[in-house]
Amino acid sequence: MDDQASAVRVPRVLLPQPGIDIARWAVIACDQFTAEPDYWAEVEDVVGDAPSTLRMILPELYLHAPDVAERVAACQETMRRYEAEGILEAHEALLYVERQVSRGVQRGLLVEIDLDAYDFRPQARTPIRATEGTVIDRLPPRVAVRRDADLELPHVLVLYDDPDGAVLAAVDAARDTLRTAYDADLMAGSGHLRGFLVEDPDVQAATLAALAALVTPEAYARRYGLAADAPLLLAVGDGNHSLAAAATIWAEHKASGAGPDHPARYALVELVNLHDPSLHFEPIHRLVTHAPGLADALVAAVGGIVTPVPDAAAARDAVADATGQVFALVSAAGVAVVEARTPSHQLAVGTVQAFVDGWLAEHPHAEADYIH
Repeated sequence: MDDQASAVRVPRVLLPQPGIDIARWAVIACDQFTAEPDYWAEVEDVVGDAPSTLRMILPELYLHAPDVAERVAACQETMRRYEAEGILEAHEALLYVERQVSRGVQRGLLVEIDLDAYDFRPQARTPIRATEGTVIDRLPPRVAVRRDADLELPHVLVLYDDPDGAVLAAVDAARDTLRTAYDADLMAGSGHLRGFLVEDPDVQAATLAALAALVTPEAYARRYGLAADAPLLLAVGDGNHSLAAAATIWAEHKASGAGPDHPARYALVELVNLHDPSLHFEPIHRLVTHAPGLADALVAAVGGIVTPVPDAAAARDAVADATGQVFALVSAAGVAVVEARTPSHQLAVGTVQAFVDGWLAEHPHAEADYIH
């Protein structure tokens, strides 16, 4: 099977049975409010004794707590208890999600991804890749939770580049016929969440086929001007450390002789279109110091056409209006906008980052900082 087509499949999703209070079942991701114990104390008060995902995650507020091992064990025991009590109901279906966020309604699709198609290392050439560096020290607690867990509760948001909306076209056409999985307000003013089961095999097949079609050689060349020898199908937008933990566990199973059908090979994620109007991206600036000659070398490496601009505001506007790969460059010589005519990546940030990584490796006195 083609690598792109096999990278994603219809998942087996476990949802709480009807009658479970979704507002107390659903909680925010474990890596949020890590310095605000009052938030998690409020969540404890709201949840009380009700069934909740709070009992199956380790909030990273407690990563260095003296009882962290006991907390991990309690998470895994709760998973087994919820299964035994019949709280969860299985569905073999895509799950279409409509999430109220600050900029409107974000539309997502829950799928399973093949961890053999994912690599979080910086020079990865797999169909699914990280968009940020993975801090290895953050992995052990998440690996510990997952290693002996019966269930996974991911908060992984993965982006795909679909300006025409082809991936969700079949789902949109069937929207009025989809069975509602949940429809509820979330706790602590977190908005409203609706989920719909995509159970029709024809709709499922059309959706996954449209996703794979985004990176055919013809489509890849037309959109990015790049050869599709190692196309990027999906970029991990959030939750990379959770996904890296899943990949670590799968690597352990493979090393122990697990076969290709082992369930640990797959991880549940939510796909969101890079062009969804609800998404709002803020830049992370690369600040490189002690690197004389870097600017000229970067321009040469990307076949850059340099256009000086008066200030950073003008550069921001020029980048926002550009159709090709364009980035701003600020140096002792002033502010400029650079159009990359020979990019090494399908996104400008990837082209720049690849150069910076190589430069740093060759210039040990240079230092890089990442400014949000």
